[in-house]
Amino acid sequence: MFDAAGDWEPWVNLVFLAGTGWVAWHGIRFRDAEGRPDLIRLFFASIAALFFVVVLFGDVLGVVRL
Repeated sequence: MFDAAGDWEPWVNLVFLAGTGWVAWHGIRFRDAEGRPDLIRLFFASIAALFFVVVLFGDVLGVVRL
């Protein structure tokens, strides 16, 4: 993710994936009392999901090189 992490980079990546994954999951699954999704939560959840996928495939799995 960044060079400052050094030997801690795998742990930083896992914590980042856990945090962004939770934000994405919560934002996508959230419904108000009437059962409608909140557009602001969906917007930020989609951004979190994008970062999750980029870090997962770029840094953790090494499938793509950014």
